[in-house]
Amino acid sequence: MRRGEREAAVRRIMERGGAPVPPELHADAVRRGERLLRQRRLVRRVLWLLACVAAVAFAVWAADARPWVEPPSQTTPPLTGW
Repeated sequence: MRRGEREAAVRRIMERGGAPVPPELHADAVRRGERLLRQRRLVRRVLWLLACVAAVAFAVWAADARPWVEPPSQTTPPLTGW
């Protein structure tokens, strides 16, 4: 079915009237939707917090380890006593 055919089918079903919708269905759907939104908001906040903690941890590690500095060469002994 293409989109237009699906929309026409849905309109026919809605116009026909079908079975009545239970009155408590709307309240249940609203409660469930609010719960899902709260959970998504909480997950989003936790992920942002983890991302910030990871960024701070990386910055602290990079400041301490300084991976951009080349380590001193240890292939030859130091020249002393010349």
